[in-house]
Amino acid sequence: MTPQDSTEIQAPAAQPNDAEVKPSKGPSIGRIVHVSGAKARVLLNQDYAPELTNDDSVPFIGTLLAVDTGHAIALGLITEMAVPNPVIENERLEPRFVDVELVGELIRHPDGYLSTFRRGVSVYPRLGDRVQNATQEMLKKVYQFGNFDSVMVGQLHQDPTIPAVIKVDDMLGKHFAIVGSTGSGKSCAVALVLQKVLEKHANAHVVLLDPHNEYGDCFGDQTEKVKITDLNLPYWLLTFEEAVEILIRDAARHSDEVEILREIIPAAKRQYASGGNGSLLRSTATGLERFTVDMPVPYRISDVLELINIEMGRLEKRKDISTYQRLKARIETIIQDPRFAFMFGSMSVQDNFASILKRLFRVPVAGKPITVMQLMGLPSEVVNVVVSVMSRLAFDIAMWSEGKIAITFVCEEAHRYVPRSEDQGFEPTKRAISRIAKEGRKYGCSLCIVSQRPGDVDPTILSQCSTIFTMRLSNERDQGIIEAALSDSSASLMSFLPALGTRETIVFGEGVPLPSRILLAEIPQAALPRGGMLKFADAWGADNTNSGQLESMIARWRLSTEVTNTDQFANSGTQPCLPGSVVSQPPQPAPGERSGSVEDAVSSGMLWADTPLQQTARSIDPVPVAPTHDAAYGAHPSDPTIGRRPSDMMPVDQTPPPAPDNRRDENWRAEMLQRIAGQS
Repeated sequence: MTPQDSTEIQAPAAQPNDAEVKPSKGPSIGRIVHVSGAKARVLLNQDYAPELTNDDSVPFIGTLLAVDTGHAIALGLITEMAVPNPVIENERLEPRFVDVELVGELIRHPDGYLSTFRRGVSVYPRLGDRVQNATQEMLKKVYQFGNFDSVMVGQLHQDPTIPAVIKVDDMLGKHFAIVGSTGSGKSCAVALVLQKVLEKHANAHVVLLDPHNEYGDCFGDQTEKVKITDLNLPYWLLTFEEAVEILIRDAARHSDEVEILREIIPAAKRQYASGGNGSLLRSTATGLERFTVDMPVPYRISDVLELINIEMGRLEKRKDISTYQRLKARIETIIQDPRFAFMFGSMSVQDNFASILKRLFRVPVAGKPITVMQLMGLPSEVVNVVVSVMSRLAFDIAMWSEGKIAITFVCEEAHRYVPRSEDQGFEPTKRAISRIAKEGRKYGCSLCIVSQRPGDVDPTILSQCSTIFTMRLSNERDQGIIEAALSDSSASLMSFLPALGTRETIVFGEGVPLPSRILLAEIPQAALPRGGMLKFADAWGADNTNSGQLESMIARWRLSTEVTNTDQFANSGTQPCLPGSVVSQPPQPAPGERSGSVEDAVSSGMLWADTPLQQTARSIDPVPVAPTHDAAYGAHPSDPTIGRRPSDMMPVDQTPPPAPDNRRDENWRAEMLQRIAGQS
């Protein structure tokens, strides 16, 4: 085979203005020998080989090539390189082929100058057309957007002198995703993209879910950090669906309880709106129209329990009462759970909806355009509730503000909240995030999906992300789900993913003009996410003698794992008896024995004292409650049942009480929260 002639793409003779690009001369590296749809094959010149060329012009995987088609310059990305018939004796006689995917073209004006890049190819290359590397002028015209709102996130892999920029409106308006295996730099990519966006848009509204508490220092003084210890999401913000998932869990099995709750919640809202003077039994048509189960207006949980008591008093049959007893047991169990103190632990009920939204969604921004929700160490049930409420509120704010408050909701570890499997995850959370993905762009609510396992994310939601930053991915299932989500013809670039280095990413979609291999910019050390791999050599370098750190760890541990299982009471019709609960009903005496008083039961150790959380839960109840007492600290002189309602009577747990020195005093929770806040 004879060497091919090294012809050049001819440059036009005139230049109308600076806004247009004059194509420079570049050497031909080969010719088109096969065209099929959006793909072409190039036979490289025999004298154009690495061993014969001293410059950096030898193409490699991902290089952008140019073909002159007459009225435009067609552009294609190299996706494969091959030597079909290797020759050992004379390597110069080996035919070298590269496969190219045609991705777009630079339009040529009648006078010969190039101006606008557009996706797709209007005129395909012909057999024998000469091919060259895209020149620097061409690359600038392709990757730089002129007057478009864009931010620079790194540099092109093909030419490090050309900055890689992202179109902000197209990326945010049509959602985006950042995926990559552990250790590929995914968290740094999230921090970098958000930092660049906030640098240019200081009045943004961004909510970032931070399940590992690694982004708190990434944005400096622009951050509003929200910890679970200072979070306030009152229960009356819940929709009826969310309330059912929290209080009842399995709605299909307990449909009767769901219907009871559906009738009681609007009545409790009317009672609160009446200033506490209205009748709980009032259910006029006007009242029902004013307050629905989903309306975010305050109500007292004590009114809900009182309504259940009233309804139970109307029933005569035991089997009818059991449904109300189960519902009441579930509600009282949840409000006693310290993990839900951010929702049920307030000392009073007040309409502070506006102040909650101001802090969580930065309205006004006041120099802090991003809210970082730090969720590390929380059980999945609590995290699911927080994510569900926050994602729903983000959508509702954007919708009811008529686009005046545009919000970006960044969902880290998205596979936990919107899993692929239908029988996993928290249903209200899945629906809320799915609604943002499908309808958010109409109202100004944008979604960012971040995951190390995109194969475990709901593909319907991932497919709504029009811009995808793909870091290194080695799992074939993860690669497959990303490939299925691509909307252009560059799916073959997925073969690059296992070989990407740290800080390298391939960006697809609307935010970039064409798929790009990018080396992301470096982040200052002080702004790096704190989720890097622990250095065991440093951790084991010295003995840890800080006893306060151990106490803080134990406090966090206990606070996050104290839980009551409500399912065991699902069919019993009784209320749970927690360690630390006051039980005002004495045990039934054996036949022939005299029934003992409550004081006898307390002194014998069969009744336990109130926990601090129970006292907090009852503090919102208008019915006065007598002081609690404990046998270890001396019995109260008066009857502890004074002031208690029938709703507070609970069957006695026959389990022996804990030893006195293991009991918690009324400041237990407050002390633990102070320790945690001090260590944070």
